[in-house]
Amino acid sequence: MRLVLLGPPGAGKGTQAYKLSQIFAIPQLSTGDMLRSAVAAGTEIGQHAADIMQRGDLVPDELVVELIAERIAQADAARGFILDGFPRTVAQAKSLSHVLVTRAQKLDRVLELVVEENTLLDRILGRALQARANGEMVRSDDNEEALSVRLTAYANQTKPLTEYYVTQGLLRTVDASQPVDCVTAALVEAVQWTKQAADTLPRSIAGP
Repeated sequence: MRLVLLGPPGAGKGTQAYKLSQIFAIPQLSTGDMLRSAVAAGTEIGQHAADIMQRGDLVPDELVVELIAERIAQADAARGFILDGFPRTVAQAKSLSHVLVTRAQKLDRVLELVVEENTLLDRILGRALQARANGEMVRSDDNEEALSVRLTAYANQTKPLTEYYVTQGLLRTVDASQPVDCVTAALVEAVQWTKQAADTLPRSIAGP
């Protein structure tokens, strides 16, 4: 099962992607993590990305898509994967689709976490307070001003993307303001597994 998980900053994408990866026994793929791993491993893509990041430039879509293509070709992704926060634009979505077509694959579902801005702000500020209480470094973007900028960018980039996936019949939205376990259950339901797919799931998820 090949899934994409979308959502604004603070929606809980990383948490939910991890939980779904455990439930469905497929890897969680974060482009940030993949880039760091490639750089650390010194792969050809990693070396190219490192040069770009050292200059302070953004890694271009072409390189990110190439990295994803390399990653989903690995054995642990044979049963599927969860892409966490990618694609972010229609152009990236089309590039991803091209990669999958060349592998005779396709996305099965795109899951969007939806949360009101006030709730996101509460989460971000709460995360900053908790970090301070624990003596940890507070993320530079865990504040109201940075969140507003990030939400504006997300809205501008993602509205066309969600519409793109709606036209393909792939998008399902989930209210991510609920407790974490409730969101997970809603995501599992939103995937709408066929009976054949459900037969491969743990009994606690697939049901009787």
